Amino acid sequence: MDDFDRQLIALLRSDGRMPIAVLAEKLKVSRGTIQKRLDRLISTGAVRGFTVRTRHELDETVLRAITSVRTSSKKPAALIKALHGVPEVVALYTTNGGWDYIAELRAEKLADLDRALREIRSIDGIASTETSILLGSV
Repeated sequence: MDDFDRQLIALLRSDGRMPIAVLAEKLKVSRGTIQKRLDRLISTGAVRGFTVRTRHELDETVLRAITSVRTSSKKPAALIKALHGVPEVVALYTTNGGWDYIAELRAEKLADLDRALREIRSIDGIASTETSILLGSV
């Protein structure tokens, strides 16, 4: 997955129904390029589908987690872009204290969450992470 794929996924995350023509315009490439990339992302499993987003409390089958991220990167823009490119990352926040960012993750299975965490930890500039799976709201 390259930076272009990450940008495409980020746009689709914000609006999964965005037309290919609009995606092409926003990314300044042809519609054919978008379609080929999207086909490849789907065939490799990087994009597992397009769904309706609901309030998280309506879907109790989705695993939710919070990952605290400490960085050593001198290029925060590239690191942020890479984090947004992980499909399970649904929100990213800056924070104070010992951590630089907090990532909110959602996954359908523990295996998906595990893969996403491995992908996050492999991003250049990630020094350490700590993840808490959200069990329920009180």
